[in-house]
Amino acid sequence: MDKFDAMRAFVRVVESGNFTKAAETLNVQKPTVTRLVQLLEDDLATKLLNRTTRRVTVTPDGAAYYDRAVRLLTELEELENAMIGARSNPKGRLRIDLPRPLAHSVVVPALPDFLEKYPDIDLEIGASDNPVDLFGDNVDCAIRIGKLTDQSLVARRVGFSHFGLCASPEYWKKYGKPKHPREIDLHHTVIRMISASTARPFPIVASYGDDTVDIQGKKTVLCNDVSTCTDLARAGLGIISGGTFMTAPLIASGELEPCLEQWHLPPMPVSVVYPPNRHLSNKLRVFVDWVVELFANHPSQKKSGG
Repeated sequence: MDKFDAMRAFVRVVESGNFTKAAETLNVQKPTVTRLVQLLEDDLATKLLNRTTRRVTVTPDGAAYYDRAVRLLTELEELENAMIGARSNPKGRLRIDLPRPLAHSVVVPALPDFLEKYPDIDLEIGASDNPVDLFGDNVDCAIRIGKLTDQSLVARRVGFSHFGLCASPEYWKKYGKPKHPREIDLHHTVIRMISASTARPFPIVASYGDDTVDIQGKKTVLCNDVSTCTDLARAGLGIISGGTFMTAPLIASGELEPCLEQWHLPPMPVSVVYPPNRHLSNKLRVFVDWVVELFANHPSQKKSGG
């Protein structure tokens, strides 16, 4: 038995919650992972995992071993990277997850620059409006918009997502532009994004001086996908509170037109997050630094973050 392979298999089972996912992230067969963990338990003469047909849980001994194993494997990776000169030439597969608006309008267009600087890094990119489980899916890092609820993750704020009210020219021609947010509740349809965590629409709050309005709309169209919300607005079905990452190009092309631009909608923070047990490997470190610089120079960040 290769002790380090067995430790990696055990760590992945704990993080993913089952042997099947662990095998997928390690790119081996499930029986291989099962055998490695069994050999590790035999070698340590203790039970690390409780197995049932439905779930895998960690024993007290397993929890203690997991903490030490993660630290040891991280130190081993850092030692190997140092020995092969990885600080000047980071390499390996990096799994990242992005919200679709940021992937489409900010990160993906700039990735050729990143890969030109670091040609030995292989990217595996997921783009979704619903946040993934970084531990269970073995994702190295993610970019997230909004308040972070998972306090177990390490986070680095990189910027803000600003918002504004807009609709299609056809919609404004049919219904007219409101002169005050309260007119939206009396006469207009609002397209609202549903939160994946609460299953409720995100609030739309506009303020101007001492006046603050919680916008509801006379009618609502609900959707759980940011891109689809934008498509609904482009189709003339209502007003959206759109993030400028997504709407700015559409406003520039004339597909959407803003309204009530003097009213302020609270921005949401944009953060890079990663599991604490990943620490900052060299490949992850250079990607995080690159994202920070990317957002610092992006036109969307010229507004004040508040």
